[in-house]
Amino acid sequence: MANGEIPSATLYEDEEFRVILDLGPANKGHALILPKAHYENLYELPDELAAHAMVLAKRIITKMKEVVNCDGYNIVQNNGEAAGQTVFHFHMHLIPRNQGDHAGITWNAGTLTSEDRDEILTKFSME
Repeated sequence: MANGEIPSATLYEDEEFRVILDLGPANKGHALILPKAHYENLYELPDELAAHAMVLAKRIITKMKEVVNCDGYNIVQNNGEAAGQTVFHFHMHLIPRNQGDHAGITWNAGTLTSEDRDEILTKFSME
């Protein structure tokens, strides 16, 4: 789909990305941002392309919000089977949301324990 080999409705295209309407949408206007080059997931995506994808997401949802007259947006990106990734080519879902639409993109909030917090803070470093 990223290179147009599977028929799809293209909303936007540039040298690096294609944005299409999802063939199995969660809601009307659900779109996918797809890089033309293959990257399995966000871990493999170069920083410049990750930044471009987020700027592109902002541009697309700003325009699409007017088109489908939605109340809000989910930007969803899954990495790995355990996280729900089923297509192993990086992509971002742009899902229009309306009050009470039941699209189901939620989770049950847990509690950050002091043990988990301390363990993560001890092990985590961006250096």
